[in-house]
Amino acid sequence: MISVGNVTMRYGSKVLFEDVTTTFTSGRRYGLTGPNGAGKTTFMKILAGELDAQKGAVVRPRKIGVLRQDQFAFDAYRVIDTVIMGNTALWAALEERDRIYEKAEMTDEDGMRLGELEGVIGDEDGYTAESDAAVLLDGLDIPEALHERKMGELQGGQKVRVLLAQALFGKPEALLLDEPTNYLDLDSIHWLQDFLLSYDGTLIAISHDRHFLNSVTTHTADIDYQTIITYTGGYDEMVMAKTQIRARLESENAQREKKIAQLNEFIARFAAGTRSSQVTSRRKEVERLQTNELARSNIQRPYIRFDQLRPSGRHVLEFKSLRKSYGDLKVLDGFSANVLRGEKICLMGRNGAGKTTLLKSLLANYPGLADPAFTLDAGAVLWGHEAQVGYFPQDVGSTIEHGLTVAEWLHQWKPDAHIEDIRGILGQMLFSGEEGAKPTQALSGGEQARLAFCKLILTQPNILIFDEPTNHLDLEAINALNIALQRYAGTVLLVTHDHDLIDEVATRLWVFHDHQIEDFQGPYEEWNGKHN
Repeated sequence: MISVGNVTMRYGSKVLFEDVTTTFTSGRRYGLTGPNGAGKTTFMKILAGELDAQKGAVVRPRKIGVLRQDQFAFDAYRVIDTVIMGNTALWAALEERDRIYEKAEMTDEDGMRLGELEGVIGDEDGYTAESDAAVLLDGLDIPEALHERKMGELQGGQKVRVLLAQALFGKPEALLLDEPTNYLDLDSIHWLQDFLLSYDGTLIAISHDRHFLNSVTTHTADIDYQTIITYTGGYDEMVMAKTQIRARLESENAQREKKIAQLNEFIARFAAGTRSSQVTSRRKEVERLQTNELARSNIQRPYIRFDQLRPSGRHVLEFKSLRKSYGDLKVLDGFSANVLRGEKICLMGRNGAGKTTLLKSLLANYPGLADPAFTLDAGAVLWGHEAQVGYFPQDVGSTIEHGLTVAEWLHQWKPDAHIEDIRGILGQMLFSGEEGAKPTQALSGGEQARLAFCKLILTQPNILIFDEPTNHLDLEAINALNIALQRYAGTVLLVTHDHDLIDEVATRLWVFHDHQIEDFQGPYEEWNGKHN
C-alpha cells in the first residue's frame, strides 16, 4: 500500500496538484492518467521517493520496483546483473559477499558476516536470481545471447526493456511504471499485460496506451482540476464517469445561477418597499446558493482530420520481390504485394523485424521522401496514378528544420495558403495564439509529432505512411489520430504497437515473423482468431 497525505506540487504559478490525499491499495492496479504536462511523471517520482513534494508526505512499502528512465546509468554492468539490481537488498548482499571473498585473508568477523549475507541472499531468492532474471528478459524479447553483454552494447529500445525487467524483478510490494509499453512490440506488451494481471502488489502505471490501461488496470487515478481523483475501472470507464460527474456539476451550477438571478430580481424590485422581511430572507438564500467556481480541466483535445486534395487511382502501389539485407541478416527476402485505394494496412511484428525497412524500401524512389542513406538490394516499386504520399517517419524530429517558427515551418509546405488557414490548422493541433511563433528547435517530442500532423492536414495527400506515430502522443492525441484514420478516405500504411489502432483502423495486415511476411487480407480480430 502507498498512502499520500496533503501532497502539493507547483512550478511558479502553475499548480500541478494541491493538497492531494489518497491511498493506493495492495492488490489493485492503478492507471495514472492526465495530458502531457499534467504532472504524472512528477507525481510518480514523489511516490518513488526520487523527488520531494513541496508539501505533504508519502508512506511507501520497503520494496518498490521503479522503471528507471536513465538508459545510460547501467552501461558498465552486465544485462543480467542490471535486472538483479532491481532487488536492492539482494544486490547489496551479493556485492558485499564478493568483496569479502576477494580478500587475501578473511577474519572471524568476515566469516560471521558471510553467514549473515548468505541468510539475506537466501531470503531474497538470490540462488535462483539469474534464472528468474532470464525469464523476465526472455518475456521482454531480450534473447539469451545478450544476457551476459554489457548494457552499453545494447540499443536504446533494448535498454528500456532491460530496465523494465529490473523494475519487475524481486517480487516488489509496489510497482511504479512510467510508460512501460514504450519501445515494446505487441507480443511484449501482451506478455507484460499477463505478468501484471497476476501481480498481487500495488501497481501504478502511466501509459498512453488505451488498450493496455483498459486490460490491466482496476482503478484510474486521474490528474486534472489541480487534484487527483480516483475512479473505479479502466481508462474508458474513467472517461465516462468523469464526463458524467462534470456534466452534473455544471448542470447544478446552472440551476443555482438561474435561481440566484430570480431571487436578485425580486430583491431589486422590492428592496425599497414594504416587503423587507421577504427581501432579507431572499438575500440569505442568495448567499446560501452562491455557486462554486468549477476548476477548469487541463485536458486539451486536438482535432485531426486528414483530407485528400484529389484521390489516387484504384491501383495505389505495386511492388515485386523486394530484398534487403544488412550484412548476413536478411530482412526482406522477396516480398511482393499490390495495394488498392482505401486499404488501411498495419505492419505488425517484433522490434527489428524489418517494418521500417519495408517502408524505406517503398519510398526508395519517391521524390523528396527517399532516405539517401538507404539502398534497396533488389526488387521493383511502382506507385500508381496520382499517388501523393504523406510520410511520418519514426524520427519525426529530424524532418523539422531548425531556425524557423512553427508557423513559418508549416507555411513553407503550401506557400499560397492564407495565414488564417495556417493558424486554423495549428490551432486545431493545440498550437494556439502565440505558440505559432515558437521556434522549431524548442519543440518537445509531442509538439514535433503534432506539427508533423499539421503538415499532413495542410498538404492533403491521398496516401499516408506512419512509422510509430504514437511514441510521443498523449491519450487524447492518440484517440484523435485513431478516429481520423478510421474516417480517412485515402490509403494508409501504419507501423504501430498500439493494440486499439491496429484493431480499429486496419483492414489488412502485413505480419513480420521469422524473416517472413504474412499478407493477411482482413482485420486484426480475424487474424488474432486464426492464430490463437
